[in-house]
Amino acid sequence: MALAEHHTAAVTAAASVAGLHHMPPVWLVLPFVLLLLMIATGPLFYHRFWEHQYPKVAVGLGAIVAGYYAFMMEHGPKTLLHTLEEYISFIALVASLFIVSGGILIHIERRGKPLVNGLLLLFGAVLSNVIGTTGASMLLIRPYMRINEGRLKAFHIVFFIFIVSNIGGGLTPIGDPPLFLGFLKGVPFFWVISKVWLPWIVAVVALVLVFMFLDMRAGDAGVKEPAGNGGISITGTRNFLYLGMIIVAVFLDPAVIAGFPSLQEMLGVPFGIRELIMGTVAIVAYKTADSQALKGNEFNFEPIKEVAFLFIGIFATMIPALQLIGEYASAHAGDFSVTRFYWMTGALSGVLDNAPTYLNFLAGALGKFGLDINAADAVTQIRSFAAGTASPVAGDVTSDVYLMAISVASVFFGAMTYIGNAPNFMVKNIAAQAEADVPDFVEYIYKYSIPFLIPIFIGLWLLFFNF
Repeated sequence: MALAEHHTAAVTAAASVAGLHHMPPVWLVLPFVLLLLMIATGPLFYHRFWEHQYPKVAVGLGAIVAGYYAFMMEHGPKTLLHTLEEYISFIALVASLFIVSGGILIHIERRGKPLVNGLLLLFGAVLSNVIGTTGASMLLIRPYMRINEGRLKAFHIVFFIFIVSNIGGGLTPIGDPPLFLGFLKGVPFFWVISKVWLPWIVAVVALVLVFMFLDMRAGDAGVKEPAGNGGISITGTRNFLYLGMIIVAVFLDPAVIAGFPSLQEMLGVPFGIRELIMGTVAIVAYKTADSQALKGNEFNFEPIKEVAFLFIGIFATMIPALQLIGEYASAHAGDFSVTRFYWMTGALSGVLDNAPTYLNFLAGALGKFGLDINAADAVTQIRSFAAGTASPVAGDVTSDVYLMAISVASVFFGAMTYIGNAPNFMVKNIAAQAEADVPDFVEYIYKYSIPFLIPIFIGLWLLFFNF
């Protein structure tokens, strides 16, 4: 056993040394750091410049990294192409859900009270697992703000982001992108809910209770009870069909549905069929949308425009950061405990795209158990890993606990910043356009994320991952 472990360590070390020749220089992470700093400080200190120039800043910083990879890195063009495909897939899903949900007007004939708001957030958390965090966020944020008109505070928006836009989507692969990538790699569809349901309940219930306490303290003086019988009316119900079509499009893949024909192979194209379907559905949904629903939602394209520009910069500039992190995780996987996987995956998911962060640490965790995410039988290996039957080289801790820690951290910690998950930025922009009180990037972190999320994440670690 010792000899085998020594051999594995030697192979890993050799691979690590060889991999260094394909790694980007550390200084190439600077454009990513600069972009994050400007996203954080722009709205605070140079609002006019940032409001008009953020597309140029994001694309310009992304172009620096893209240019280096295109001309200076071995296999750089291939990496850029793969990143572009990921970005197109990302923006196709986010934009189509944004547009389709914009044509659905939900009117709740109730005043926003702690119990009503708490139940709405709880419903949104469950819904996030059915139509994704983006779909649930876009569908519910406007009616949520309307029922709280006259009493809407910053914490209302922040806790909506915490619960509906992030943690709520932690039970199914539909809920959040990293879990879907894990599903495509081989993690069984219902594995997530079977392992994560208890941490999910603890986190969601804790946040809802804290929110209701804050909401009770906020009061509702001077807010009139809306006319009506307290019911719920929906305009633009046809768009629910379009939402269903987008969700179905996500699964049109032989890697998802066994035996399903590859549409891309049938049509002789390498990429983009699923994204083309989503785009077509979004265009049809917008052209045929109920005008009253669009007007009632004050629908416009500004929120998705900002997401599109900022995230193309984020996707490009984070390439070297992700590669360096992936290399480190693979080379040092043997030293990583469950605790380290949990906190490192979480910390990086708050500022990096949580989907590739999930994959990098999944690869590292697999390596710790002598498995390879890129092997020909990777699906079989990952299913064994998820079942907790892989070789227990980490003492008494089985492999599925590592996967559970990575899954929870990648989804839950996305709530730590506005850039942790795409719906965060979209909700922020929609609320800002409605002239709601929205905290800036830094205030969001020190006033809400650190005092409310970190204690819950510490509690989850103590309960489930403190090995």
